[in-house]
Amino acid sequence: MSINDIQDEIIAEFSDFDDWMDRYSLLIEMGNNLEPFPSEDRTDQNLIDGCQSKVWFTAELKNGQIIYKGDSDALLVKGIVALLIRVLSGHTADEILESDLYFIDQINLKEHLSPTRSNGLVAMLRQMRLYALTFKAKQTT
Repeated sequence: MSINDIQDEIIAEFSDFDDWMDRYSLLIEMGNNLEPFPSEDRTDQNLIDGCQSKVWFTAELKNGQIIYKGDSDALLVKGIVALLIRVLSGHTADEILESDLYFIDQINLKEHLSPTRSNGLVAMLRQMRLYALTFKAKQTT
């Protein structure tokens, strides 16, 4: 499934709810369904700078695709982590770097986050793209 297909799926899921409290519940549920994050990966090296809550991300390259793992100590943020992993994990570095993550605007996510959480979202995306850039550079050397 392409990144855009996944984004369209998420937009459809969120459009089922008019009330943002229901959308927050959906995000929290996504976070609760996130694959458990290994405790040994909860290091300062994997901590995302710019997030109010603690957020950890790791990435590995498997068969040309980047597999992300992540976690947060805050329920809502953990849901955002799960959302980003759902969209970007399992794709190539080029696909990730060339993607336009329009779903964030389509579901009005940024508008319904506090300024610090919105900054955290940007920091998470920046780190995920940095991982993709790093893997791409390693593949071309």
